Amino acid sequence: MTDLATRVAPTRAPLPRRAVRALLGYAAVRALGLVVLAVWSAARGKNAFTLLTARWDSLWYTRVAELGYGYEVRLPNGDVHSNLAFFPLLPWLERLLHTVTPLSYAGAGFAVSLVASLAAAAGIFAVADRVYGPRVGVCAVLLWAVLPVGIVQSMAYSESLFTALAAWSLYAVLTGRWVAAGTLAALAGLTRPVGAAVVAAVWVAGALSFRRERDALVSFGRERGTRHAPGVHEGGHAPAPGPGALVTPYAPGRRRALGMLLAPLGAAGYVLWVGHRTGKGPLGYLDVQAGWRNGFDGGYAFARFVADKFTSVPSALAGLGLIAGVALLIWLYVTGVRARQPVELLVYTGVVLALALCASSYFGSKPRLLMPAFPLLLPLARALARPRTSRSALLTAGLAVAAAVYGAFWLNGSGPP
Repeated sequence: MTDLATRVAPTRAPLPRRAVRALLGYAAVRALGLVVLAVWSAARGKNAFTLLTARWDSLWYTRVAELGYGYEVRLPNGDVHSNLAFFPLLPWLERLLHTVTPLSYAGAGFAVSLVASLAAAAGIFAVADRVYGPRVGVCAVLLWAVLPVGIVQSMAYSESLFTALAAWSLYAVLTGRWVAAGTLAALAGLTRPVGAAVVAAVWVAGALSFRRERDALVSFGRERGTRHAPGVHEGGHAPAPGPGALVTPYAPGRRRALGMLLAPLGAAGYVLWVGHRTGKGPLGYLDVQAGWRNGFDGGYAFARFVADKFTSVPSALAGLGLIAGVALLIWLYVTGVRARQPVELLVYTGVVLALALCASSYFGSKPRLLMPAFPLLLPLARALARPRTSRSALLTAGLAVAAAVYGAFWLNGSGPP
């Protein structure tokens, strides 16, 4: 065979270079949303920066950053709203940034969210690019940007920070970087309760990886007429290397185990600390959430909320819309299963969906609670990547304008709780 007959596969550009288009598109969509919000708020005599940084949960986060934990509000009906319900990573970052810069706590929260939203967009691109290629990666990022409640990505909330940590942890699992995956999962667990979804993804993917490795060893041993591969003792362990030996092929297994051990430390550490602080043991955090009327009831409260919409004709339309929305989410998840998405993505998305839809929390917050479930967008991103670029760009631009207008309207009205 001659050199002319030898074909060399083209090398792919580095991930940061491949992600440039996605990040530029994401930044443009978010900038449009902020401009429309500023104009809309000014027309109504409101301050857009205050809407983004000093209402609802953002106030609770800045209080934790400034004063620490221990603040609570007792409502006339007996409910107790404690700031122990809010996980600590975002307020820690707000305090750090406030300490080293002239930014206020609110300004620090806004800055963290802006940086985290870009990191989340990059992580979503990395995952989609790994599974389906760069074109789908760009489309997935843009679809995440134009979500109707996408303005939350620019608020001093923890959704952007959590999504960034979750996306990069999943990417680390997909690429076999187990220690990084476990570390990022631990940080995600310090950000939101739904960090359990990232831990579950790391654990399931790790367990399946160990099982495949064991099956491969057994299969190899049977081919050689033995139970185990040469040099492997009973139980699948390699003998200790001699002096000057190279790293054994079992080092990845040790890193995988370490990553799996690291993954739950963030969430477990904070929950146990809350239990110790409240004096109610490991389940103390559940009591804190109960004070906010948050809990997991399998979707019963949400089903009743939807059913109550059918008491009149106008509200029945809203009820039908909610049913259609839930059906769409389930269809997207099933489509991902049929498309054989990587198991770590399916586990992560399934847990996020279950926790969002089956919790008895305030129902108006469910759209933003679903925002981290970005793998649901992959089937839509694949469909958007098929038409010509001009058509995809036109559709995305229309969605961006609609999302910007809706975000400004929503944030100046009921907004996210």
